[in-house]
Amino acid sequence: MLYLPLPPYNNPMERYEQIPHTADLAARIYGKTLEDLFSNAAFAMFDMMASVGTGRQVEVKVEVEGPDREGLLISFLNELLYVSYIKNASFETFRFKEFTEKKISATAEGKQRGAQRPEHEIKAATYHDVKIVKTAEGYETTIVFDI
Repeated sequence: MLYLPLPPYNNPMERYEQIPHTADLAARIYGKTLEDLFSNAAFAMFDMMASVGTGRQVEVKVEVEGPDREGLLISFLNELLYVSYIKNASFETFRFKEFTEKKISATAEGKQRGAQRPEHEIKAATYHDVKIVKTAEGYETTIVFDI
């Protein structure tokens, strides 16, 4: 299994920043590598939902495919979101077993939420303006989440 540890982050703002959006939630995501970017995007989604689990530990496996990097990112986030509602869990750690331009096999770890409802109920990660850009520091993208 390929385990890609995240760099030590002192706060979530080093992973992402929430940006203003008229009707939905939006975030600018950062990562030194593509794997880091995808992990930080998933972390941001659950962090913005403000649905930290306090129950028992949950681990799930997800496999997704996409036509390109952007499609793969959106598929990854939406699959995690779907599983989080089915398992009533919030995920915070993501390990990639396989990571290519068009396919991901990963394990997500988190905790069950119990009766606690998310502060923001995210319906989906959208394709609206999503574009993964290579920067001097690594990668960056903006994601709009439908609420």
